[in-house]
Amino acid sequence: MNDFIKIKIATSIHLKNSLLENEPILNTVSKVVEEITNCYKHDGKVLWCGNGGSAADAQHLSAELSGRFYYDRPPLFSEALHVNTSYTTAVANDYSYDVIFERLVHAMGRKGDVLIGLSTSGNSANVINALKAANEKGIITVGFTGETGGKMKEHCKYLINIPSKDTPRIQECHMLFGHTICEMVEINLFPKP
Repeated sequence: MNDFIKIKIATSIHLKNSLLENEPILNTVSKVVEEITNCYKHDGKVLWCGNGGSAADAQHLSAELSGRFYYDRPPLFSEALHVNTSYTTAVANDYSYDVIFERLVHAMGRKGDVLIGLSTSGNSANVINALKAANEKGIITVGFTGETGGKMKEHCKYLINIPSKDTPRIQECHMLFGHTICEMVEINLFPKP
């Protein structure tokens, strides 16, 4: 049993170590921080979407911005698009599950906002449709995916594609980069004296 646990820890460490040397991803993360910081400086908002575990991660990271991260500061407008279950189930029932995020991007998104879509495969139709709608509106699009980027890669200005095909390890890295982005945005907007 302990050997199995050690293998999972070692696999996670190996993937994270590979990210230390992955300059393209590190540069993309830095650019995303700049875009989000600029978005907030111009009274914009950050929207998030994903399904299943990625929905949970989207909601978690959204709360880091809208609540607080490391220290007390004013709240930032950040929302995960799946949190209104009445809306989600009504639109999925009346239209299609594939448009649940897209419709909210049309309703809430404005030019200069940021939309972050999370999908380990990069092939979630509802996330792709949201990214397409965001691009039409001049919203900055960011994708958190696995190794290939899937179909999402064609619709993201910035792609953070974790070099793995193992869903749990990809999601762990999404949270690592998501937390890092939230911390850096907080520091940029509210520097401590």
